[in-house]
Amino acid sequence: MISFQVPVQEQINAYDPAMIFHQQNPERIELVVHDPIRYRAVPVLVYLPAQSSPAPVVMFCHGLGGSRKDNAYLGQHWAANGYMAIFIQHPGSDDSVWKGKPPDERITAMKGAASPRNFMLRLKDIPVVLDQLEKWNTTKGHALYERMDLDRIGMSGHSFGAMTTQALSGQTTSLGNASFTDSRIKAAIIFSPSTPHGEDTTQMFGNVKIPWMLITGTKDIAPIGTVDMKSRLAVFPALPPGGKYELVLYEAKHSDFSIRSLSKNTKATNLHYNQAIVALSTAFWDTWLGENVSADAWLHGDGPNSVLKKKDAWQWK
Repeated sequence: MISFQVPVQEQINAYDPAMIFHQQNPERIELVVHDPIRYRAVPVLVYLPAQSSPAPVVMFCHGLGGSRKDNAYLGQHWAANGYMAIFIQHPGSDDSVWKGKPPDERITAMKGAASPRNFMLRLKDIPVVLDQLEKWNTTKGHALYERMDLDRIGMSGHSFGAMTTQALSGQTTSLGNASFTDSRIKAAIIFSPSTPHGEDTTQMFGNVKIPWMLITGTKDIAPIGTVDMKSRLAVFPALPPGGKYELVLYEAKHSDFSIRSLSKNTKATNLHYNQAIVALSTAFWDTWLGENVSADAWLHGDGPNSVLKKKDAWQWK
């Protein structure tokens, strides 16, 4: 049989991270990770890729008051492009905080949930989930048996989930310690990044060793907390060069990064934001977890310009 190699340049030109290359609606399964030490149950929603061979794993942590069902469009797109997408729910700072409460009590409840205690619970949830993934990957008969390549793990999160992701993927504490970094995480995408007021950003972010992509908007102000745009935009300059990226979507608000799903009624601006996000995030995963040369060329070339508008800001180093 004669085989023909597609020229490298043609492969690069054909690469389109915004496209769905496999199934439109990936299979989803709901699981629970049990931590016997903390007597804590952590629900997860898994979006399964089409292939049965081991796939890279990408995790997502919701923001304050969210759930594992948030940002479904990301889970669907990443899985359709060959990733095991695992969306984690953090009890205590999830939607149970506000559900069932009168509207005038919800903000107070949310503020109470944005606590150091819940932040620490989140930081301990992720290693427990990773440990469980290792067990499921070697348990015959389990739905995830031999389905994951656990040498290629990415982590992402929005808002409170972004803070969680930052701490676990290389951000140091105010004392200069990287005590929460999990070396199993090889790349990270941070939606609505932030840095505490008054902290030395170079000290906190100057030693991040893995690739990071920061995604925010010019109106990315959360209704709870004191983080402003100065704080969000202070992270990128403090990061060391090498695999570091920043996307600032023009007029995108904090809520634009926590949409559960897209429909025909979704506003055109949101469709633009989401197209840009799925394209750039997928190209990032493909480059740093998939080692895809076409993705690398797209991400570091003119590719981003094909999905961004004039007033969106994109930079990398």
